Amino acid sequence: GAAGVLRAAWRQTRRDLKAGEVRILLAALVLAVLAVTTIGFVTDRAQRALAMEANQLLGGDAVVSSERPIEGAIAEAANATGLRQARTVELNSMIRAGRGESARLQLGELAALGEGFPLRGAYRVVGADGRETAAGSVPSPGTAWLSRAGAQTLGASVGDTVSVGELELQLAALVTAEPDAALDYFNVAPRVFLNLADLPATGLVQEGSRMRHRLVVAGDAAAVERFTATAKEALGPRQRIETIADARPEVRSALDRAGRFLRLSALVSVLLAAVAVAMAARQHSERHLSGAAVMRCLGTSQATLAGIHLGGLVMLGLLAGTVGVVLAFVLQWAVGFWLAPVLGLEIPPAGWQPALAGYGVGLLVLMAFGAPPVLALRRVPALRVIRRDLDVAEPSAWLVALAGLGGLAALLWWQAGSVVVGTAMLAGFAAAFLVLALLAWGLVLLVRALRTRLRGPLRYGLANLGRRPATSIAQVASLGLGLMALLLLTFVRTDLLDRWQLQLAEEAPNRFIINVQDDQVGPVREFIAGQGVGEPVLFPMVRARLAAHNGEAVRVPETPASGIEDPEERRARRRATREFNLSTDGPLRDDNRVVAGEYWGERVPASPEISVEAGYAESLDWELGDRITFDIAGQRLEATLTSLREVDWESFRPNFFVLVSPGALDGYPASHITAVSVPPEQSGFTGALVERFPNLTVIDIDAVLEQVRGTADQVSTVVEVVFWFSIAAGVLVLMAAVTASQDERLREGGVMRTLGASRWQLRMAQASEFAAIGLLSGLVAAFAASALAGVLSTRAFDLPWEPDWGMAAAGALAGLVAALVAGLLATRRVLDAPPSVVLRELDA
Repeated sequence: GAAGVLRAAWRQTRRDLKAGEVRILLAALVLAVLAVTTIGFVTDRAQRALAMEANQLLGGDAVVSSERPIEGAIAEAANATGLRQARTVELNSMIRAGRGESARLQLGELAALGEGFPLRGAYRVVGADGRETAAGSVPSPGTAWLSRAGAQTLGASVGDTVSVGELELQLAALVTAEPDAALDYFNVAPRVFLNLADLPATGLVQEGSRMRHRLVVAGDAAAVERFTATAKEALGPRQRIETIADARPEVRSALDRAGRFLRLSALVSVLLAAVAVAMAARQHSERHLSGAAVMRCLGTSQATLAGIHLGGLVMLGLLAGTVGVVLAFVLQWAVGFWLAPVLGLEIPPAGWQPALAGYGVGLLVLMAFGAPPVLALRRVPALRVIRRDLDVAEPSAWLVALAGLGGLAALLWWQAGSVVVGTAMLAGFAAAFLVLALLAWGLVLLVRALRTRLRGPLRYGLANLGRRPATSIAQVASLGLGLMALLLLTFVRTDLLDRWQLQLAEEAPNRFIINVQDDQVGPVREFIAGQGVGEPVLFPMVRARLAAHNGEAVRVPETPASGIEDPEERRARRRATREFNLSTDGPLRDDNRVVAGEYWGERVPASPEISVEAGYAESLDWELGDRITFDIAGQRLEATLTSLREVDWESFRPNFFVLVSPGALDGYPASHITAVSVPPEQSGFTGALVERFPNLTVIDIDAVLEQVRGTADQVSTVVEVVFWFSIAAGVLVLMAAVTASQDERLREGGVMRTLGASRWQLRMAQASEFAAIGLLSGLVAAFAASALAGVLSTRAFDLPWEPDWGMAAAGALAGLVAALVAGLLATRRVLDAPPSVVLRELDA
């Protein structure tokens, strides 16, 4: 019965484990589960840690902002278990530093901070002692903080009196970095921070005052997700919710790309595992052919034989999965322990999903690649006992393989987290497998034709390729796919890190200059060029509101008396009240790329045209050919949407969602904006510029750049750690794939030594065989990885890509060396052990 079959399967598995018969398959499975699970653990922990760190740019995990105090369902949701909350209020106000005639006035921004804010991150402040520290709390009642740029503008120092409205406060510290600066760095200095309890005393909170109320929450991921869902449903007029997904594009894209790379690393581990298990399972089934033939002679039915071997395979898979998951848990704990001080942040504990994924990968790969050859054992002929040259074929095994491959494909799509990445990987690996198999077959035919012309050990080594065509093809395909996976990861990782280093280079613009008037464009350009920071490019900027879409006026829906607003009405309200910064440009810069339609370029259109950022157009339901009407200070401008663009927001250069064709904005009131890179030694640049042009606003984003650089550095560190672990795991899995076919070589080597072959002859013969396999595998892997890296870089990671043939050549050479070293290590026993011992063990 079934119990008897399971007992027989257990006895066989235990016997194989004691005899070492399944050591290669077990090792391949353990390594597969270990690689996938560890990368899953590290990826999961690192992504959550980076998300928590990135949330410091918000001051929490989610923020609801409104023009009125936030009450009702949103406020109740913030009281849920697992959440912490804090409130802030922001408004514009005149700020006065000092007393009497020496006092200086400046329009600035007031931020009233509630207790506990920020929930993520901290303010960096400089106190009376001149040391910069992380603030442990909000300003005490009766005191205030002032932004450092604001202090320079007002000539204020720590200890001075700062007045806002009717309230006088003592300046206790200067703020050098604030948590939410990277989300809105166009905040004009100065900024004053005070305790929320002091706000009523300023007299600024009156009917009609324009204020921005913010409710900030933080907590565990599930609680934050529930709050976000509730808040989105309950949002009222002029309310919005922000999470890290709404962060500055340069921050969000760095995190998104890191997440895609980490998923790609796990995907590569799955594919490497499949290659290794396929090779190991083939050898495992071959070692059981004689035993299965003997059992057939003794009358064992096909069903019983299949049950015993499949049962043993499942037991082996569960054992390997458990060992792999346990080892992965220990390893990820060690990696997390090391990574925490390197990143400078707390690493959250691991979740349970990667462990389930590890078991799933192990069993699916085992069923897809291990079950077919094992199922074939049930049809082994009894004559196989005395004739070992008889082959075994099992039609139903291919059905199991197809089902397993289908499950593996679904797993890969899930692991990739992207249809583009999953499809590209599957298609790329399938195409590479076919090319490798065809070229390997061509190599076999070539070797057979040239065998008679070769001499010495080289003839024997290359002749082995022709004598074992199936093994040679499998070896070339498996090595090629494994090398391709590792090279692909190397190419993408290099492009990713180079991109981050380029975008955050020291020469990135760190001063935005706005409010340049038409008659100041020339003088401002000359002044900046004279300061030695490069000649700036000034862009016109016109403020406008959306008036009509395709001739239909955009109406502002009335707010229902119940206060409950339909999502479509809420969306229409936001579209109607949205303000646009329109600009104009001729030929596009390298940080803009047309993805649809036709851009005017050097041409001056007869009628106004606009080019819109693709994602922005999608959010507004705009399509090519639509007629868009804007209201500019009471005047109407109608233009046709003729092109869609992708914008590289990470360039830190002025960019616009909507560009208008040249000449269309002439006559409309406009100001100009530019960005320059000011080195640290030119600290007087801002003061000199404002003294010459008092109406200009200079926005210093050095603090923002430091925050973004810090996030990118942390992301880069995680990418490097996961990359090198993937490489190490891949090398181990490749070793398992190479050693999976060592029995035949050991047997032939033992026979040759018995017939008098020297150690040098054997080594040269083995080296020539593995060198040929490695060279062919490496060449194909290098070219295939380059092509697939190009697809993934441009389609999945939005990175510019150019083929790196130097790295491809190095990859081909690495493939040759890897195959040579792994092959020689796998067959070293034929030289170290007596031939009689090797042959006796293999025959046993």
